[in-house]
Amino acid sequence: MPNSDSPPETPLVASYIVTFLKPEMLHVYRQVRRLSRWRTLVICQKRENEKAFPFSAIRIIPKPWSHQFRRVWQKHVQRAPITIYQSEAQRLRREIFESGARLLHVYFGHIGVHLLPLLEIAPVPFVVSFHGADAQVDLHRPKHRAAMQRVFALAKFILVRSNSLADRIVEAGCPREKIRLNRTGLPLERIPFRQRTAPVDGAWNCLQACRLIEKKGLFTTLRAFATFAAKWPKATLVFAGNGPLRDKLWKLALDLGLGGRVTCTGFLSQDELRALYSKADMFLHPSELGSDGDQEGIPNSILEAMACGTPVLATRHGGIPEAVEDCVSGLLTPERDDEALAAGMLALATDSERYTAMSKAAAARIATMFDIKATVRVLEDIYDEAVR
Repeated sequence: MPNSDSPPETPLVASYIVTFLKPEMLHVYRQVRRLSRWRTLVICQKRENEKAFPFSAIRIIPKPWSHQFRRVWQKHVQRAPITIYQSEAQRLRREIFESGARLLHVYFGHIGVHLLPLLEIAPVPFVVSFHGADAQVDLHRPKHRAAMQRVFALAKFILVRSNSLADRIVEAGCPREKIRLNRTGLPLERIPFRQRTAPVDGAWNCLQACRLIEKKGLFTTLRAFATFAAKWPKATLVFAGNGPLRDKLWKLALDLGLGGRVTCTGFLSQDELRALYSKADMFLHPSELGSDGDQEGIPNSILEAMACGTPVLATRHGGIPEAVEDCVSGLLTPERDDEALAAGMLALATDSERYTAMSKAAAARIATMFDIKATVRVLEDIYDEAVR
């Protein structure tokens, strides 16, 4: 890969990722590995899933043993965001300086706040990337909001995955001129397109792939599917993923009489997910604003499903309308409206010509906007601009 084979004169970016790497952060791994004009040094607190995410250029700097004392003091006594010690900041500063890095890239906005003592003394320019939920973490608290605004003031650029996320960052106090759009990229050469046609036997395979949490609109999906299945009795629904709502979701499925038609797979590997995307006839993802203010950027699962030709039915939420063109590459409905979602599913199932056209349009949309080759070029252009 370029990070190990690039010549030494290739500029180096130090990428701070607290845990390298959680399974749901595949999009981060793809970005780090795909750099070509820049090399990457990953700095993290701990390493996980090394076989799934192999990478050699890593510095592991664990949390100090006194971390729990600091956490209690800052969070519960000072009611302030949890930040690193000055001694940690000095160690990280020295690590970055001695590595020869020309730029620091901090992944996730709330981690920028955590690293604020380092950012105050950073030996190189830095950028911070926001991905969705990290744009809301504790910003209703005055001290947290002030700390985030300090990050905005110090950063060279703030990277976002969608225009809707950019608007939220501006509302939080970031100057718009500091924001750079860097969309999630997909390795399209590894995602084969399959032209969808309506199943002749009416056995519609419906799929939602995500963490089983509130903002994913899981109960809206289930109620809409119940309405759809009453018309198409051979239809099935798969929830691919795991999370705290799994038991409640399964209970509702039983209450709706769907026990034999609904499956919860638990966590799946990327290859297993791709197999499900390929088999699916409809991909459902009716995201909604969480009770805690949590909002989506553009869910990666929507992009993967579209890339392989699966028509998507989602909501007008967060950055989703930037990927899914309503009535062209998918269908969009209001949040928490299972009747509208069911109506969209039924309409699509009875219009085979429209269904086939939507399959083609979905893949074309992803190829135009979310090819990782293009999104990484954009990222490296941002890096170049940051150090000029």
